[in-house]
Amino acid sequence: MSDIRPHEIKFPLPEPEDASLYFIGRIHTPWTDRKDCPRQGRQDGPECRVEIFEPWVQALKGIEAYDEVELLYWLDKSRRDLVIQNPGHSEDTFGTFALRSPVRPNPIGTVKAKLVSVEGPNLIVRGLDCLSGTPLVDIKPDRCQFSPKASPKP
Repeated sequence: MSDIRPHEIKFPLPEPEDASLYFIGRIHTPWTDRKDCPRQGRQDGPECRVEIFEPWVQALKGIEAYDEVELLYWLDKSRRDLVIQNPGHSEDTFGTFALRSPVRPNPIGTVKAKLVSVEGPNLIVRGLDCLSGTPLVDIKPDRCQFSPKASPKP
């Protein structure tokens, strides 16, 4: 990608060294184009489906006991080569690490989502801000909820 905004700075990407990720699922949202995607998710936003792949479905056991979950996802459509960015909503420039932009050297997105329901291998959530088809990296209970609402059933 060579199209950059005024005052942005990019660098040549190094070859990957050692990281391997296992995508554990796929996120399904109403958004297929980045311009339609919200800048940040809202917990009163639309319901979205988080599909979990086998063999990871069994790892959902007990997740229904939480009100919120943190999703980590791979922003596979994002560029990775900008160190200085000029956000579309601002005249100023910022370093990549000073922004929540999806443009990152390792484009990992995070969101705290409202857990609406668990339907087999699917989580129904609100509060997402990613494109439909985004690969899922991990799920964690909300870090501020140190324990589930109730003890999970055995």
